[in-house]
Amino acid sequence: MSVLSVDGLGIAFGGLVAVDGVGFTVAAGEVLSIIGPNGAGKTTLFNLVTGLYRPQRGTVALDGKPVTGLPPHLLARRGLARTFQNLQIFFRMTALENVMVGCHLSERSPLLADLLGLPVTRRQDRATRDRAMAILERVGLAAEAAIPAGSLPYGVLKRLEIARALAAEPKALLLDEPAAGCNAVETEAVDTLICEIARTGVAVVLIEHDMKLVMRISDRILVLAQGRRLAEGRPREVRDDPAVIAAYLGDHGRAEADRAHG
Repeated sequence: MSVLSVDGLGIAFGGLVAVDGVGFTVAAGEVLSIIGPNGAGKTTLFNLVTGLYRPQRGTVALDGKPVTGLPPHLLARRGLARTFQNLQIFFRMTALENVMVGCHLSERSPLLADLLGLPVTRRQDRATRDRAMAILERVGLAAEAAIPAGSLPYGVLKRLEIARALAAEPKALLLDEPAAGCNAVETEAVDTLICEIARTGVAVVLIEHDMKLVMRISDRILVLAQGRRLAEGRPREVRDDPAVIAAYLGDHGRAEADRAHG
């Protein structure tokens, strides 16, 4: 059964139809990439799925249960997490503290205990810190734990944001351009991390413009154009689709895809 199922989502802003009847499914351990030209509706689709926008039509289901239009904090509790195209990092906090913020859903100490500084709160804080440290180790950032986020390189911050999303223990993880702005070494680190996350059984959906990364790690690719589904299939099928080449890949993108996929 699909972990995340989206059917016929649509929204318009004034007279502009931004997303028009788009759907997809993604199973546990699967990587689905969403690609398309700028303005195709990719991030708007993410915003609909993750509750930032309320769909005007269509449905979203998580683990077979309807979640259409639920606010982001309730979706997070049900197992849907995301990152953003623009970094949403607390730059004055350390890397460890940033991930600890993402652990708040699993904290169980009562408010009164927090206010009074009772032992149960101190035990909870230690458990949260240990869990956040384990997540940093998982994404290869243990050595940066005590460093203020504002002092870290951009590529490290991209992985840090993924680490914070993992702190919510998601069943489905949506990544909006996780490698944007990264150099080749940083992109490879993100590539490896996404594959490792999928291997643990998390359903991963990503928006990405780096065709080499997309072709390397995707099980399936959904192509959007002007808010509509243009094509969907396995990497080779999408790479060779004339409509996709004409609307998005072009000769350069096709060459990048060829190099990645052999």
